[in-house]
Amino acid sequence: MPNLVEIRDIQFGYGDRTILSELRMDFPRGKLIAVMGGSGSGKTTILRLIGGQIRAQRGSIKVNGQEISALDTQGLYAIRRKMGMLFQHGALFTDLNVFDNVAFPMREHTNLSEAMIRDLVLLKLQAVGLRNAAALMPAEISGGMARRVALARAVALDPELIMYDEPFAGLDPISMGVAANLIRNLNDALGSTSILVSHDVHETFAIADYVYFLSKGKIVAQGTPEEMRVSEDPYVKQFVHAEADGPVPFHYPGASLQVDLGLEKRT
Repeated sequence: MPNLVEIRDIQFGYGDRTILSELRMDFPRGKLIAVMGGSGSGKTTILRLIGGQIRAQRGSIKVNGQEISALDTQGLYAIRRKMGMLFQHGALFTDLNVFDNVAFPMREHTNLSEAMIRDLVLLKLQAVGLRNAAALMPAEISGGMARRVALARAVALDPELIMYDEPFAGLDPISMGVAANLIRNLNDALGSTSILVSHDVHETFAIADYVYFLSKGKIVAQGTPEEMRVSEDPYVKQFVHAEADGPVPFHYPGASLQVDLGLEKRT
């Protein structure tokens, strides 16, 4: 099976508010696929659907051939052992030190001895350059370091699928470059499939194999980073070149200010 994750005709929303509509996406094994788009376009929702945190009203999501919506709690727990997740702000356990944060999924999902866990944790921290920070608490490290600890935790079990939710948010340029290289190198070293949700065009295009652009819950463009750089699609041009004017409006859709102020009648 060439694709680790397949999304087919997904429809998802909250009440009358549609978040994703008729979505079709493929995530090939061993590749790093980026999902990009403006805030509120449904990017993080895709990750939550793949992980089974929420369920779509219609459509199919298969991970390694298994239909996510058909799995019970035990089945979801089993398939999540093969997934790694880097949350948007790291989401480290503040009362655990760096070592215990990385060890957590090993203790939760395996029966490994503490001696084996110790060696594996130190190897993961070595991979992100933080082996000597193992005894530090999250409050004692920088934001960039915390993101690297979270990355080490995400790959603690050598997952088949790694999902990254805005891994570059809030990082300085040096930390962004370090994080991007780590994500690419870990994907290749582990032979994993990676899904990267990001707003950052430069860092994402430097490491992604393929890019999906979302707008209002639909795919408006897709292709390699090189194809997206030269795309004439109005949405892609606006996003890639950070243009203020384009198909993505500044204001959230709704009635005009004049209507709300009573200066015009609502139509």
